[in-house]
Amino acid sequence: MTQAPPRRTVRATDTGPIVLSGLRAAWEPLAKQALVAALIVGAAAASTLLPVWLTVTDATAMWTGAGLAVVLLGLAALMARSTRLARAEIVIPLLDFVAVGLLRFGTGETRSVFLAILVLPVVWIAAGHGRWRVLVPVLGVFVTILLPLALAPGRAFPGSEVVRLVIAAVVYSAAAAVVNELSRRSLAQLTVAQRSRRVAEAEVTQAAIVQRSLQPVDGNGLPSAIRVAGTCVPARTVGGDFYDWYPTPDGGMGFTLGDVMGKGVGAGMIAAAVRAVIRSSLEEPDPALAFRWTSAGLSTGSVDMVSAQFTTCFHGRISVDGTLRWVDAGHGLTLVRRAAGGSEFLRSGHLPLGVGSGWTSVETDLQPGDSVVSVSDGVLDLFGGDLASLDRWQAFVDARDDIDGLVADVAALAERGDRADDVTIIAVTWGGSHPA
Repeated sequence: MTQAPPRRTVRATDTGPIVLSGLRAAWEPLAKQALVAALIVGAAAASTLLPVWLTVTDATAMWTGAGLAVVLLGLAALMARSTRLARAEIVIPLLDFVAVGLLRFGTGETRSVFLAILVLPVVWIAAGHGRWRVLVPVLGVFVTILLPLALAPGRAFPGSEVVRLVIAAVVYSAAAAVVNELSRRSLAQLTVAQRSRRVAEAEVTQAAIVQRSLQPVDGNGLPSAIRVAGTCVPARTVGGDFYDWYPTPDGGMGFTLGDVMGKGVGAGMIAAAVRAVIRSSLEEPDPALAFRWTSAGLSTGSVDMVSAQFTTCFHGRISVDGTLRWVDAGHGLTLVRRAAGGSEFLRSGHLPLGVGSGWTSVETDLQPGDSVVSVSDGVLDLFGGDLASLDRWQAFVDARDDIDGLVADVAALAERGDRADDVTIIAVTWGGSHPA
């Protein structure tokens, strides 16, 4: 007997959010400068078009400031595409102080209404890491207000400008201090959150490794008359589905497929517990006892662990003479595919683990080459997820003669796109020979 190892798939950690976050960070300077440039150019245009309301005292200085803002916008675009240039990002808001100063000089200096644009580069700089970012915006305010002394040497600096300079320095330094402190606290909280996320991701990864280690690798150790294949494609890193198979003391084999309500680590923990208790009953020939032991073993008193996350499950035993003894706890997704053609579902009226009790087993005779195929309800989602999906799934099984090909085809369907639920299948053939 030759057995192909079952295909098992674990979904890799999604790195999409990390990539998108990096892209957003790279384009943020461009977005910030676009707003600054729009305000400065708009102010210059409005001053030119509305001379009755706005004053233009030096059109050259005014439009030079607007041109500088546009040039800085182009520089921000280059920084978004170059990591090396992006390191000099602070140059842009620093030169914005000059652009606002030129705009203010050209629109009436003390009468200009555009000094408030300074708040944008102040916040831009202060939002970074480091206390020095509080002092730098204050120096930028000094540059903006004192720029007329450089552009018009010898011009008297009125006392009102001194007052304006002091007030502006105090107000903008206070704003910069507040923004910087909020940024520092946010960064500290983000650091803690990222550290917690890394710990959680490591724990989830370890849980996935443990879950994979609990799944059987191949059919080694099973009777030579039995072939088996299975796969689990979880919707998340850790799934709530599980499957298992193992030889039994009477020379046959036992196999199980379970589906815990829910997904993630919580469902995976219950799945591991249910699997362990069922496997511990391998000495008992009646598979129904496994469910009774599982229900009792998971009971915690007034509130049962499995009552909040019940488990649908199929458990079967195949003896050396081909007798299948099985019990179904609210699963209903197991069928027998006959070697002679056709298939039928194995039905029962028992409730899932965590809800029902008093399970009883049923016997079904297998002929050489017959196969037992059990799946989780995530497989039905691959076939539409409606009532007709059962018929489509049955036809899919009937059209495939070999269980290895059947399992591989189901895995391929599951891997084609995102899954809302875990996809699990186990298939067992009795009395047939594996193709060479």
